[in-house]
Amino acid sequence: MSDDVEPGFVRVRLDLAYDGKDFSGWAKQTSRRTVQGEIEDALRTVTRSSRTYDLTVAGRTDAGVHARGQVAHVDLPDEVWAEHGDKLLRRMAGRMAPDVRIWRIAPAPAGFNARFSALWRRYAYRVADRPGGVDPLVRGHVLWHDRPLDLDAMNEAAALMVGEHDFAAYCKKREGATTIRTLQKLSWVRDGATGILTATVQADAFCHNMVRALIGAALFVGDGRRPAEWPARVLAARVRDPGVHVVRPHGLTLEEVAYPADELLAARAQEARNVRTLPGAGDGGGGCC
Repeated sequence: MSDDVEPGFVRVRLDLAYDGKDFSGWAKQTSRRTVQGEIEDALRTVTRSSRTYDLTVAGRTDAGVHARGQVAHVDLPDEVWAEHGDKLLRRMAGRMAPDVRIWRIAPAPAGFNARFSALWRRYAYRVADRPGGVDPLVRGHVLWHDRPLDLDAMNEAAALMVGEHDFAAYCKKREGATTIRTLQKLSWVRDGATGILTATVQADAFCHNMVRALIGAALFVGDGRRPAEWPARVLAARVRDPGVHVVRPHGLTLEEVAYPADELLAARAQEARNVRTLPGAGDGGGGCC
Protein backbone atom coordinates (compact mmCIF):
# COMPACT_ATOMS: atom_id res chain seq x y z
CA MET A 1 0.00 0.00 0.00
CA SER A 2 1.41 3.38 -1.02
CA ASP A 3 1.31 6.58 1.00
CA ASP A 4 1.67 8.71 -2.13
CA VAL A 5 -0.76 11.59 -2.14
CA GLU A 6 -3.24 11.73 -5.00
CA PRO A 7 -2.18 14.19 -7.73
CA GLY A 8 -3.66 17.63 -7.18
CA PHE A 9 -3.72 17.23 -3.39
CA VAL A 10 -1.41 18.23 -0.56
CA ARG A 11 -1.10 16.20 2.65
CA VAL A 12 -1.42 18.41 5.73
CA ARG A 13 -0.35 17.48 9.27
CA LEU A 14 -2.41 18.66 12.25
CA ASP A 15 -1.11 18.68 15.83
CA LEU A 16 -3.97 18.92 18.30
CA ALA A 17 -5.32 18.50 21.82
CA TYR A 18 -8.73 17.89 23.35
CA ASP A 19 -10.59 17.29 26.57
CA GLY A 20 -12.41 14.01 26.01
CA LYS A 21 -15.14 14.53 28.60
CA ASP A 22 -17.92 15.52 26.19
CA PHE A 23 -16.76 13.51 23.18
CA SER A 24 -17.87 10.00 22.22
CA GLY A 25 -14.28 9.23 21.27
CA TRP A 26 -12.24 10.20 18.23
CA ALA A 27 -13.99 8.38 15.37
CA LYS A 28 -17.00 10.08 13.84
CA GLN A 29 -20.40 8.57 14.54
CA THR A 30 -23.92 9.35 13.46
CA SER A 31 -25.75 11.53 16.01
CA ARG A 32 -22.80 11.60 18.45
CA ARG A 33 -20.24 14.32 19.07
CA THR A 34 -16.72 13.13 18.26
CA VAL A 35 -13.35 14.81 17.83
CA GLN A 36 -13.01 13.72 14.21
CA GLY A 37 -16.51 14.90 13.40
CA GLU A 38 -15.93 18.26 15.08
CA ILE A 39 -12.72 18.96 13.16
CA GLU A 40 -13.98 17.71 9.81
CA ASP A 41 -17.14 19.83 10.10
CA ALA A 42 -15.11 22.92 10.96
CA LEU A 43 -12.69 22.27 8.09
CA ARG A 44 -15.51 21.93 5.58
CA THR A 45 -17.09 25.15 6.84
CA VAL A 46 -14.01 27.38 6.91
CA THR A 47 -12.83 26.21 3.48
CA ARG A 48 -16.36 26.62 2.09
CA SER A 49 -16.12 23.11 0.63
CA SER A 50 -19.02 21.01 -0.62
CA ARG A 51 -17.36 17.80 0.56
CA THR A 52 -15.85 16.48 3.78
CA TYR A 53 -12.10 15.83 3.89
CA ASP A 54 -11.45 12.71 5.99
CA LEU A 55 -8.86 12.79 8.76
CA THR A 56 -6.42 9.98 9.55
CA VAL A 57 -5.27 9.96 13.18
CA ALA A 58 -2.24 8.57 15.01
CA GLY A 59 -4.31 6.89 17.70
CA ARG A 60 -8.09 6.57 17.99
CA THR A 61 -9.05 7.43 21.53
CA ASP A 62 -12.15 6.09 23.27
CA ALA A 63 -14.99 8.12 24.73
CA GLY A 64 -13.77 10.21 27.66
CA VAL A 65 -10.04 9.89 26.87
CA HIS A 66 -8.05 13.12 26.53
CA ALA A 67 -5.16 14.10 24.26
CA ARG A 68 -2.40 16.66 24.61
CA GLY A 69 -0.20 15.47 21.71
CA GLN A 70 -2.52 13.92 19.12
CA VAL A 71 -1.50 13.97 15.44
CA ALA A 72 -3.66 13.64 12.33
CA HIS A 73 -3.38 14.24 8.61
CA VAL A 74 -5.79 15.30 5.88
CA ASP A 75 -5.38 15.51 2.10
CA LEU A 76 -6.65 18.81 0.71
CA PRO A 77 -6.92 19.93 -2.93
CA ASP A 78 -4.03 22.14 -3.96
CA GLU A 79 -6.37 25.06 -4.65
CA VAL A 80 -8.03 24.78 -1.23
CA TRP A 81 -4.66 24.79 0.54
CA ALA A 82 -3.39 27.69 -1.60
CA GLU A 83 -6.44 29.79 -0.74
CA HIS A 84 -6.88 28.93 2.94
CA GLY A 85 -3.62 27.47 4.23
CA ASP A 86 -2.12 30.57 5.81
CA LYS A 87 -5.41 31.47 7.55
CA LEU A 88 -6.61 27.98 8.40
CA LEU A 89 -5.28 27.70 11.94
CA ARG A 90 -6.94 30.89 13.19
CA ARG A 91 -10.20 30.22 11.37
CA MET A 92 -10.43 26.69 12.73
CA ALA A 93 -9.92 28.05 16.25
CA GLY A 94 -12.80 30.44 15.73
CA ARG A 95 -15.09 27.71 14.49
CA MET A 96 -14.45 24.87 16.97
CA ALA A 97 -15.58 24.53 20.58
CA PRO A 98 -12.92 25.28 23.22
CA ASP A 99 -12.52 21.63 24.29
CA VAL A 100 -10.59 20.85 21.08
CA ARG A 101 -7.65 22.90 19.81
CA ILE A 102 -5.34 22.58 16.82
CA TRP A 103 -1.87 23.93 17.59
CA ARG A 104 -0.19 23.52 14.22
CA ILE A 105 -1.27 23.00 10.61
CA ALA A 106 1.47 22.50 8.01
CA PRO A 107 2.24 20.50 4.86
CA ALA A 108 3.50 17.04 5.76
CA PRO A 109 6.77 15.66 4.38
CA ALA A 110 6.66 13.01 1.66
CA GLY A 111 5.68 9.57 2.92
CA PHE A 112 4.02 10.86 6.09
CA ASN A 113 1.04 8.93 7.45
CA ALA A 114 -0.17 10.04 10.88
CA ARG A 115 -1.13 6.49 11.84
CA PHE A 116 1.34 4.17 10.17
CA SER A 117 4.47 6.35 10.20
CA ALA A 118 4.42 6.70 13.99
CA LEU A 119 7.27 5.10 15.93
CA TRP A 120 5.44 5.17 19.25
CA ARG A 121 2.59 6.65 21.25
CA ARG A 122 3.00 7.75 24.85
CA TYR A 123 0.06 7.88 27.25
CA ALA A 124 -0.21 9.01 30.86
CA TYR A 125 -2.75 7.68 33.34
CA ARG A 126 -3.26 9.61 36.59
CA VAL A 127 -4.58 8.17 39.84
CA ALA A 128 -5.19 9.65 43.31
CA ASP A 129 -5.40 7.44 46.40
CA ARG A 130 -5.94 10.06 49.10
CA PRO A 131 -8.76 8.99 51.44
CA GLY A 132 -10.62 12.23 50.83
CA GLY A 133 -10.74 11.81 47.05
CA VAL A 134 -9.50 13.85 44.09
CA ASP A 135 -8.81 17.58 44.01
CA PRO A 136 -12.01 19.02 42.45
CA LEU A 137 -9.93 21.13 40.05
CA VAL A 138 -8.40 18.06 38.39
CA ARG A 139 -11.20 15.53 38.89
CA GLY A 140 -11.87 15.30 35.15
CA HIS A 141 -8.36 13.95 34.50
CA VAL A 142 -7.56 11.87 37.59
CA LEU A 143 -9.08 8.59 38.76
CA TRP A 144 -9.78 8.15 42.48
CA HIS A 145 -8.74 4.77 43.89
CA ASP A 146 -10.19 4.23 47.34
CA ARG A 147 -7.32 2.12 48.70
CA PRO A 148 -3.69 3.11 49.39
CA LEU A 149 -1.32 2.18 46.57
CA ASP A 150 2.19 0.74 46.88
CA LEU A 151 4.32 2.47 44.25
CA ASP A 152 7.22 0.00 44.51
CA ALA A 153 4.96 -3.02 44.01
CA MET A 154 3.38 -1.40 40.95
CA ASN A 155 6.77 -0.69 39.39
CA GLU A 156 7.92 -4.22 40.14
CA ALA A 157 4.91 -5.56 38.25
CA ALA A 158 5.39 -3.05 35.42
CA ALA A 159 8.99 -4.11 34.78
CA LEU A 160 7.84 -7.64 33.97
CA MET A 161 5.52 -6.40 31.22
CA VAL A 162 7.96 -4.39 29.08
CA GLY A 163 8.99 -5.83 25.71
CA GLU A 164 7.34 -7.42 22.69
CA HIS A 165 4.46 -9.67 23.71
CA ASP A 166 1.06 -10.85 22.63
CA PHE A 167 -1.22 -8.60 24.70
CA ALA A 168 -4.39 -10.57 23.93
CA ALA A 169 -5.08 -10.83 27.68
CA TYR A 170 -5.25 -7.02 27.90
CA CYS A 171 -7.04 -6.18 24.65
CA LYS A 172 -10.58 -6.20 23.42
CA LYS A 173 -10.55 -8.70 20.56
CA ARG A 174 -11.07 -7.34 17.06
CA GLU A 175 -11.52 -9.77 14.19
CA GLY A 176 -8.45 -9.98 11.96
CA ALA A 177 -6.29 -7.70 14.12
CA THR A 178 -3.06 -8.75 15.79
CA THR A 179 -2.55 -8.14 19.52
CA ILE A 180 1.24 -8.30 19.35
CA ARG A 181 2.76 -5.03 20.56
CA THR A 182 6.11 -3.77 21.81
CA LEU A 183 5.60 -2.11 25.19
CA GLN A 184 8.59 0.22 25.43
CA LYS A 185 7.89 1.89 28.77
CA LEU A 186 5.62 1.18 31.71
CA SER A 187 6.43 2.92 34.98
CA TRP A 188 4.82 4.83 37.85
CA VAL A 189 5.83 7.95 39.77
CA ARG A 190 4.13 9.74 42.66
CA ASP A 191 4.07 13.53 42.86
CA GLY A 192 5.33 14.57 46.26
CA ALA A 193 3.12 17.65 46.46
CA THR A 194 -0.21 16.32 45.25
CA GLY A 195 0.19 12.61 45.94
CA ILE A 196 -1.06 11.82 42.43
CA LEU A 197 0.41 8.71 40.82
CA THR A 198 1.13 8.92 37.09
CA ALA A 199 1.76 5.93 34.86
CA THR A 200 3.80 6.41 31.68
CA VAL A 201 2.76 3.86 29.05
CA GLN A 202 4.63 3.91 25.74
CA ALA A 203 4.42 1.41 22.87
CA ASP A 204 4.80 1.22 19.13
CA ALA A 205 1.01 0.84 19.01
CA PHE A 206 -1.87 -0.13 21.28
CA CYS A 207 -4.83 -2.41 20.80
CA HIS A 208 -8.32 -1.60 22.05
CA ASN A 209 -8.54 -1.11 25.85
CA MET A 210 -4.89 -2.13 26.30
CA VAL A 211 -3.71 0.86 28.34
CA ARG A 212 -6.72 0.93 30.65
CA ALA A 213 -6.51 -2.83 31.22
CA LEU A 214 -2.81 -2.58 32.09
CA ILE A 215 -3.62 0.18 34.56
CA GLY A 216 -6.41 -1.87 36.10
CA ALA A 217 -4.04 -4.79 36.68
CA ALA A 218 -1.45 -2.46 38.23
CA LEU A 219 -3.97 -1.02 40.68
CA PHE A 220 -4.85 -4.50 41.94
CA VAL A 221 -1.15 -5.04 42.63
CA GLY A 222 -0.75 -1.61 44.21
CA ASP A 223 -3.57 -2.09 46.70
CA GLY A 224 -2.40 -5.59 47.65
CA ARG A 225 -5.16 -7.63 46.09
CA ARG A 226 -2.73 -9.34 43.69
CA PRO A 227 1.01 -10.16 43.84
CA ALA A 228 3.49 -8.30 41.64
CA GLU A 229 3.89 -11.35 39.36
CA TRP A 230 0.17 -11.59 38.57
CA PRO A 231 -0.05 -9.16 35.60
CA ALA A 232 2.81 -10.98 33.84
CA ARG A 233 1.16 -14.36 34.44
CA VAL A 234 -2.03 -13.02 32.89
CA LEU A 235 -0.02 -11.70 29.93
CA ALA A 236 1.64 -15.07 29.34
CA ALA A 237 -1.75 -16.83 29.23
CA ARG A 238 -2.74 -14.77 26.15
CA VAL A 239 -6.44 -14.96 26.93
CA ARG A 240 -8.68 -12.27 28.37
CA ASP A 241 -8.76 -12.65 32.15
CA PRO A 242 -12.00 -11.66 33.93
CA GLY A 243 -9.84 -10.53 36.85
CA VAL A 244 -8.40 -7.67 34.77
CA HIS A 245 -10.46 -4.53 35.31
CA VAL A 246 -10.55 -1.89 32.56
CA VAL A 247 -10.38 1.41 34.43
CA ARG A 248 -12.46 4.46 33.59
CA PRO A 249 -11.28 6.56 30.64
CA HIS A 250 -11.04 10.03 32.18
CA GLY A 251 -7.65 9.39 33.83
CA LEU A 252 -6.03 8.68 30.44
CA THR A 253 -4.29 11.24 28.22
CA LEU A 254 -2.42 10.74 24.95
CA GLU A 255 0.68 12.83 25.62
CA GLU A 256 2.91 12.40 22.56
CA VAL A 257 3.34 10.66 19.21
CA ALA A 258 6.84 10.27 17.75
CA TYR A 259 7.89 9.94 14.11
CA PRO A 260 11.19 9.07 12.41
CA ALA A 261 13.27 11.41 10.26
CA ASP A 262 11.52 12.52 7.09
CA GLU A 263 13.47 10.18 4.82
CA LEU A 264 12.32 7.17 6.90
CA LEU A 265 8.59 7.97 7.06
CA ALA A 266 7.48 5.85 4.11
CA ALA A 267 9.54 2.84 5.20
CA ARG A 268 8.14 3.05 8.70
CA ALA A 269 4.58 3.19 7.34
CA GLN A 270 5.17 0.04 5.33
CA GLU A 271 6.77 -1.75 8.28
CA ALA A 272 3.85 -0.89 10.56
CA ARG A 273 1.41 -2.53 8.12
CA ASN A 274 3.23 -5.86 8.17
CA VAL A 275 1.56 -8.75 9.98
CA ARG A 276 3.36 -9.39 13.27
CA THR A 277 4.16 -12.74 14.86
CA LEU A 278 6.21 -13.75 17.86
CA PRO A 279 9.17 -16.13 17.46
CA GLY A 280 7.81 -19.66 17.37
CA ALA A 281 4.21 -18.48 17.03
CA GLY A 282 1.75 -18.76 14.20
CA ASP A 283 0.22 -15.98 12.15
CA GLY A 284 -0.76 -13.09 14.39
CA GLY A 285 -3.76 -11.96 12.38
CA GLY A 286 -4.49 -8.89 10.30
CA GLY A 287 -3.29 -5.32 10.40
CA CYS A 288 -2.65 -3.32 13.48
CA CYS A 289 -5.54 -1.33 15.02
